[in-house]
Amino acid sequence: MLSTTAQQVVEQLLRGQFICRTTNEEGWRLLKSPAGREKVEDFLGQLNRTLAQVGTGNDGDVFFCGYRALNESERRVISQQFKDICHALTPLVEWLVLVQEATAQDAPLTEGAAVRLGELQTIVEDTPAFREKLAKISHFRFFNSTSTQVDGQIKQVFKRLVDEGYLIRPNPDKQIYIATGKLDYLYEVIRFIDETEGLNLEAQAETASQASLL
Repeated sequence: MLSTTAQQVVEQLLRGQFICRTTNEEGWRLLKSPAGREKVEDFLGQLNRTLAQVGTGNDGDVFFCGYRALNESERRVISQQFKDICHALTPLVEWLVLVQEATAQDAPLTEGAAVRLGELQTIVEDTPAFREKLAKISHFRFFNSTSTQVDGQIKQVFKRLVDEGYLIRPNPDKQIYIATGKLDYLYEVIRFIDETEGLNLEAQAETASQASLL
């Protein structure tokens, strides 16, 4: 018999959600526990599902649901999911680069990092190059903004990122957003594509960053 927390975790996993310390600390702790993880895994196994994870093995673990065995229908689902992520890669990566550059961070956002919409908006509005980048990013089909103003563009981008599970907004009265573990999963997908397709994305990103400083 699953506990209430375990039932909630299973429901989230089956809906395709990612469980990390930021999105569901109680559920995350359950999955970090060998006994709790075993119960969830046993239940998922009855549905041809399994518990998967990415992370460091410490506080960075992100849990999600995969398939135990791949039949034709499961392959179609996975193929479509992968295509959806690939289609979103360019707008997501360009947004992550914009945030990193605008906030002068040494590394891209990872799970648990805070992004203050108001502060970011002010920086973008004061910097022509950032305004141009935001306009481009916001009009990607993934974000689908129709606004010509920074305010409308950036709010649509953040709304979409919350809808897709990359950010959460813990307090609806404040414009403070927290990055979720789904971003860490995104980085794993990028790394996988880079390694299997030989795209050398890291080198290209470094070259692009150097060029922007010249």
